[in-house]
Amino acid sequence: MSCQNRGQQQRPGGLNSRLSRILFRLLLCVASAQGSFPSSLTPRSEECLTYQSVNSSSVVCFSPATFPSLLPNDTTLLAVEFSNLTQLPAEALRGVPCLRELHLSSNRLEELPAKLLAPVPGLKVLDLTHNAVTQLPPGLFRGSAALDTLVLRQNRLETVRVSWLRGLKALSFLDLSANRLRSLGPGLLAHLTGLRHLHLGDNQLEVLPPDLLRGPLDLERLHLEGNRLQVLEEDLLSPQPGLRYLFLGNNWLTTVAAGAFRGLRRLDLLDLSNNQLSTVPRGLWAPLGKPARDMLHGFDLSGNPWVCDGDLEDLCRWLAANSHMMFFLNETRCAGPEALKGQTLLAVAGVQ
Repeated sequence: MSCQNRGQQQRPGGLNSRLSRILFRLLLCVASAQGSFPSSLTPRSEECLTYQSVNSSSVVCFSPATFPSLLPNDTTLLAVEFSNLTQLPAEALRGVPCLRELHLSSNRLEELPAKLLAPVPGLKVLDLTHNAVTQLPPGLFRGSAALDTLVLRQNRLETVRVSWLRGLKALSFLDLSANRLRSLGPGLLAHLTGLRHLHLGDNQLEVLPPDLLRGPLDLERLHLEGNRLQVLEEDLLSPQPGLRYLFLGNNWLTTVAAGAFRGLRRLDLLDLSNNQLSTVPRGLWAPLGKPARDMLHGFDLSGNPWVCDGDLEDLCRWLAANSHMMFFLNETRCAGPEALKGQTLLAVAGVQ
């Protein structure tokens, strides 16, 4: 059976694949504890175990000293995690042309060989969570047109360059959270037209390129929480009218432009909690919630130093119509003026 046919049957990268991988690992733990293995679960060495199905093999390695060699030719899932690997041989994947998922989380990798992924053009999932990667070699993804999911969470990236991501024509999920990002290259996502989920949370971003979201055609989820953003600009979100989930909590936001949410006709969840917002411009909320449409999941404005004067009347009217979708009602309070200090915004809006 060809690699293409194997990929059609296994469909790596989806929810079912992730669940099957979790169950597989639980099975390995039980088998290890009992000192025996099912007939289809065979030890390759002291460090790796292989699960063989009808059409493919899955290999999981436990703290190997070096990257495993002589892998089954039909391997579609390879996990080498929770080890001390600091580097990978350039030819590491040469013997597994059908590979669909590569999980390398919780190692100490600082860099990747430029031609590492060349032998596996059908790779759909690459997980590098919790390593020490500071940069990616340009051309790494030159032959990775099938890659759907790229996870670089908890590394040491300080920036991301356009050249690093070139070739990712099918990417729908990109996780760059919990790095040390201070800047993002202009036009970073220009060629990622299929991107649906973008995770940039828990970094050190103070400003975002104005063209950041000009590229993806149908972004659904945007995570920007836990950065140092001070201003949400007018045109940042406008290229993504179909955005459904927006996370901006735990930043330093003092200003949200009046048209920041204009055109977001499908937004179902908004998190603006734990910022430095004392007021917001009139008309900001018009595209969101009622009367335009009900938000499906709700919103969070708690943890801000709101000044409940006349400038906040527009927000209070909006809250009166949408209080049923509000999170942390009792933590959304006035910081001023003195006469209203400590009161909830809903009380000021006449809802409580």
